[in-house]
Formats: sequence, structure tokens, C-alpha cells
Amino acid sequence: MNFATKQTLIASADIKMKALYLKELRSFLGSIIGYIFILNFLVLNSLFLWVFSYETNILEGGTADLRAFFGISPVIFLFLIPAITMRSFSEERRTGTIELLFTKPISDLSIILTKYFAGVTLVFISILPTLIYYYTVHALGEPVGIIDDGATITSYFGLLLVGACLVAVGIFTSSITENQIVAFVLATFLSWFLFMGLDLLAVFSQFGGLDLVFRNLGIMEHYESIQRGVIDTRDLFYFISFIAVFILSTKIVLQSRKW
Repeated sequence: MNFATKQTLIASADIKMKALYLKELRSFLGSIIGYIFILNFLVLNSLFLWVFSYETNILEGGTADLRAFFGISPVIFLFLIPAITMRSFSEERRTGTIELLFTKPISDLSIILTKYFAGVTLVFISILPTLIYYYTVHALGEPVGIIDDGATITSYFGLLLVGACLVAVGIFTSSITENQIVAFVLATFLSWFLFMGLDLLAVFSQFGGLDLVFRNLGIMEHYESIQRGVIDTRDLFYFISFIAVFILSTKIVLQSRKW
């Protein structure tokens, strides 16, 4: 196979992958599912930040920062992201269209990535309108603009990374069962355990040194590190590795079921 032929095949695969990605994205935004996800995320955050008389209320807190938002959002994602990812492969397997999907002239990994990036795109779209929170806090601060811009920017980046991790978990659990409800429950529990559960194990660990291991394995430790305003390469490596492990695990599960 000459170089020109290889380039043609690569270009063709890229086009098909892009088409499949757009199809997956349209399945979210072309139906009520995606809008329910975005609306629920925004409404729940708005209620806790501006309406409910609670410690997360920005107006009652008297501090010009978005720490409450960045604390609430991942918890909301623990339930909402499994709801949008539960049908990724479960529905394909239940309806039998997964066989047709894997006959397409692109690799299994490319198919998984199109579903994954479509989910991450929806998470990004849901986060985007919350920039109004930043603008509001920036304007209401005394003096105006007292909010820590650096920490806010890195916190937004960290929140997107958390969402990306949870999408990878949801895609994985969807690949191991035909039942969407089971996929949702598994994804919710696994997401909670990896985000908060390991941190709790670290607190209650009775074994010397294991508390640090548990904490470093959990998402929360690295998310809180990024929120400090400095992006450490160790945190980036953790998030990239986390996503890669679940994407590759999904590939292994799907390949094992093809035989």
C-alpha cells in the first residue's frame, strides 16, 4: 500500500468518524434528552447558588468567589451524566444495531471515541452558560473584579475534566449491560465511589499510608488541586490516564462480546 492510498484511507476514516460524532451529538441535541440535561444542571445550580438559604448561597455568603458552584456541580454531574450515557451502548445492544455499527469502516476505538466526545461536548455546552455566574460575581464584588480570575479559570477547566472522566465511566458501564437502568445505577455508584468514595476511605483508613493512596486515586483530590489556580502536570496525567483506562476498558468489553 503506497503513501497516497494510506492518506486516502485515513482521510476517509476521519470523515466517517466526524459524521458519526455529529450523529451522536444530534441524538442528544435533536431530542429532549440533551436539553433536560442542560436545563437540570443550570436550574439545580441556580437554586443552590442564588435561591436556597443555604451555605452555598453566594449572596448570603458575602464572598466574591464561585467555590460553592465548583463544589455543587460535580455532585450534580454524578447523577446527570450517567443519565445521558446509559444508552450509549446499552440501547445499541438491546435493539441489535450494535452489529451494524461495528460493520462501519472505522475502528472500534473510533466508534467509542465518537460517543465519548459527543458526551463531553454536551457537558461543555451545559457548563458554558454558567459564565454568567462569573460575570455576576465579578460585577457584585467589592471592589468590582475582586474575584480570583486565575483560580476561577482553572476551576472551570477542572470541572470540565471531572465531567470528561464521568462520561468515560458512563460509556464503560453502558457497554457491559443491555439494561439502561442497570447502566445508570452502575455508573452513578462507580462515579460516586471514584469521586467521593475513595476520599472517604482515606479518612477512615486504618492502615498506615493507605489514606494517601486512596486519596490520590480519587478524582476529588486532583480536582481540588486544580482549583487552587495552578495546573499541575501530575493532575493532568491523572485525568488523562483515568479517561484512557475507561475508554480502553470499554473497547475490551465490546470486543469480548463480538465473539
